[in-house]
Amino acid sequence: MSITRLSHDASQVGIPEAGIPVPAIPASRPSETPSFEEPSLLWRRLLLAVPTLVTAAAIAWLAVSAYGRPDGALGWAVLVLFGLVMAWQSFVAWQYVYGLVATGFGDAAKSAIEIRSATVPATASGLSRTAAVVAIHAEDAVAVFAALRVMARSLQRGGGDGSDIDVFVLSDTRDGAIAAVEEHEFARIEAWARLNGPGLPRFRYRRRQDNAGRKAGNIAEFCKSYGSEYDFMIVLDADSLMTGATMRRLARLMEEAPKVGLIQTVSYATGRDTLFARIQQFAVRLYAPLSIRCLETWQGADGSYWGHNAILRVAAFADNAELPLLPGKAPLGGEILCHDIVEGALLRRAGWEVCLLPEMGGTWEEMPTNLVDLLGRERRWCQGNMQHLRVTTLPGLRAASRWHLIVGILSYLACPLWVLFLAAASIQAAVTGDLGLLAYGLTGTGLAAHALAALVVTVMALPKLLSLGHVLASPARRAAFGGTASLLKSAVLEQIVWVLLWPVMTVFAAGAVATTFLGRVVRWDSQVRDDRQVPWSEAIRLQVDALVAGALLAGLLVYAGDPWLALWMGPVALALLTSPAFSVLTSRADLGRASQRNRLFLSIDDTDRAPELLDLASVRRGEERGKPARQDVWTAAEAEISAPR
Repeated sequence: MSITRLSHDASQVGIPEAGIPVPAIPASRPSETPSFEEPSLLWRRLLLAVPTLVTAAAIAWLAVSAYGRPDGALGWAVLVLFGLVMAWQSFVAWQYVYGLVATGFGDAAKSAIEIRSATVPATASGLSRTAAVVAIHAEDAVAVFAALRVMARSLQRGGGDGSDIDVFVLSDTRDGAIAAVEEHEFARIEAWARLNGPGLPRFRYRRRQDNAGRKAGNIAEFCKSYGSEYDFMIVLDADSLMTGATMRRLARLMEEAPKVGLIQTVSYATGRDTLFARIQQFAVRLYAPLSIRCLETWQGADGSYWGHNAILRVAAFADNAELPLLPGKAPLGGEILCHDIVEGALLRRAGWEVCLLPEMGGTWEEMPTNLVDLLGRERRWCQGNMQHLRVTTLPGLRAASRWHLIVGILSYLACPLWVLFLAAASIQAAVTGDLGLLAYGLTGTGLAAHALAALVVTVMALPKLLSLGHVLASPARRAAFGGTASLLKSAVLEQIVWVLLWPVMTVFAAGAVATTFLGRVVRWDSQVRDDRQVPWSEAIRLQVDALVAGALLAGLLVYAGDPWLALWMGPVALALLTSPAFSVLTSRADLGRASQRNRLFLSIDDTDRAPELLDLASVRRGEERGKPARQDVWTAAEAEISAPR
């Protein structure tokens, strides 16, 4: 078996198998041998599934034991809804337990390709060519090309002549004025590349006239038109950033593992200064690693595609990942909106391995900088995930791929279940004067009620407590968050924010699920990525559902006149009623920067910033780190953009 170079500028070169430094990663075609992950995967999955089911069953049994069989429809509704939401929370909790245990096993729990990723050279081998593709649609072209300059400079610092990776901007922009800015920025970056010497990648720009299929169609058209020139493509979003070393390491891993069709990296949010963004960036860095370690451990080569900051084998993707058109009309039918996870499932169906590297590093993204924009993204993602109800029945999908789809669906369906449970249980408490299951058994009497309360509180608290303990146990991890004091203060404040944020997001997602099934079709527009302060009028208008829900709950609490019910549900009502104020205040960048000055919500991207993050900040200020911007570069670019094309 050999690796074949497909480069358009070189003859095909066969590389003997002996030249591959890691024989543990097989060099056969996908259909020729089973996945190297399969023997242990069943047990790994059972170790997650069985404790989840046992815990969910134990909670349901204790609920019945503590409060007896319910009388009437309302009582049954509360019990059933309580059992369903606790089953979901049990699954979430056990992911963190599983992730912590897997982390403790070290390399023994890691895949061969992840172990190899720690030592694979970050230099070009000369055996393949890669396109780093950025699909954009009406984005801020200045910001996009600023990030491309940073990535190009990072590739240049890694050595080589730059011929191994091309940077490709794939535009789906329909607005002529925005497209003109894109062309202008492309001319500027070409002029910059000529001025800054050898070793930079080649930049290419293509704008589609027909943007059918949105981003998925954009990438598919690239594969059709340019795919024969490249072995691999690194798919990036408009807000993605990846180091040159990570790009080349990914390409080397793909060369060494010809059964792998896709490698997904974990890109952490960074780079934004609003208070909301800084809190979320901190929270993701703190709480995501254990759950991601769990995911990688049980899924093995049955991974999923997250749509960006991943490397794909071009031929495999082009041949196997064409999206079906779902039956029926939007919102549940038609073009698939959340296409990435489906494309990963189709790759896996064809026999290609889809792998996840939780600790690759050198890969980032940005996130919505305020609650209003985050809720807008959630509405789009909700419709996309609800469409997957029809994707799960596609023939030939692997069980793990179907489960990835189902988990996404359940993550949104859990929200209306929570809303219904809280509403029904609050009404029941107002009528009976007993909080019952609404308080998880905390106000109950007897051994069963005490056991129920202990188990439920443990399930609810485990994800954050385990994540915090995992960081505190390591001096290096503590230092990455600014030290123990900074970490603990930030974690406490983040929890307070979460108490205010969770009801708003849950009510909103519940409404998004309901309106999707009622036929509402969302617009899939480009995201607002910049720091921006949300005006009061926008916050009130877009969060009216939270205000209505808060007013109804507050009215119920006043009507009931029960101090214990008011104490328990009052924070929920307060969070809903103050949600516009929360949106406005946390969207302020000055408060975010003040928190950073006071060493709050720090992460490794603050305490040990990568050169690429420093470069990006400098480029956005108009100069490269250590090198002032050259006006002649922009003058040359202006001349080019004005010339006939």
